[in-house]
Amino acid sequence: MDELLVVEGLRKFFATSRGIVRAVQDVSFAIRPGETFGLVGESGSGKSTVAYTVMGMYRPSGGRILFRGQDITMPHARRPLALKKELQIVFQDPGSSLNPRRSIREILELPLRVHRLVDGRRLRERVEELLNIVELPPDYAEKYPRALGGGEKQMVAIARALATEPSLLVLDEPTSALDVSIQAKIINTLVRIQKERHLGYLFITHDLSLMRNIAHRVAIMYLGRIMELAPAQVFFERPLHPYTQMLLSSIPVISEEEERLKPAKIVSTGEIPSPVNLPPGCVFHPRCREAWEVCRREEPGMREVEVGHLVRCHLYGA
Repeated sequence: MDELLVVEGLRKFFATSRGIVRAVQDVSFAIRPGETFGLVGESGSGKSTVAYTVMGMYRPSGGRILFRGQDITMPHARRPLALKKELQIVFQDPGSSLNPRRSIREILELPLRVHRLVDGRRLRERVEELLNIVELPPDYAEKYPRALGGGEKQMVAIARALATEPSLLVLDEPTSALDVSIQAKIINTLVRIQKERHLGYLFITHDLSLMRNIAHRVAIMYLGRIMELAPAQVFFERPLHPYTQMLLSSIPVISEEEERLKPAKIVSTGEIPSPVNLPPGCVFHPRCREAWEVCRREEPGMREVEVGHLVRCHLYGA
């Protein structure tokens, strides 16, 4: 299957008064049409920076981004309009991503006008179609964001992203700011839309439990690096990296069957190092129970342990 998005050796550094922050370092992955690729990590891991760099909101410090084989490693302003139409993003906080001074109709009409997709009478019909896709009544078109709840605002944000009929959606923690009951509705809507339209999803989240249920493949990030990448079932059943095992062992479960699938309980130790002053060797070694001498002096590369299952760890050296 042809790949929709390919990220190769992506790097993004930020200059600060304290030094250089290496937010993203040597990140590579690909997303296929109709696939949900879950990029998971703690706060500060670099996962949202990857999303914003893919969207062109940040200029990469190195590496390449390919979309349908075309190099799009450039700022958003320089990208062709046809390319912008193909890639859309849904942000974490729908309250801040919707213009409070515009009605929902105006918000949804804007991308249709910019990309000249429809006009005249058809413009009004298309807005109602978009609301119907996310299961909102047509009369919501006349409301303003302040009149909507958090879940309804996020539905509008999803409808706006779908207006240009994209091939890839970047979902930057789209449910983390919402109540649990609303989260389920948003996720079910996204899953349904993906099946209907064969969309690719880059799903950014810190919720591993969510990825177990909806992702096709999962990658775990730590201090700007992907530490492990695998098909979702393999990722949860045979985690290899000590960091992945530590995170999976801390997931709360509600049944004995789920408890059996978890790795043995691993106590998290130490603090996440500053991204300005990274430790030598493997960045995880100060917190790793399996660390040995080589981990303290040499940074491991990504190795394919089995087909599609990659890990950045000296325990799985050649």
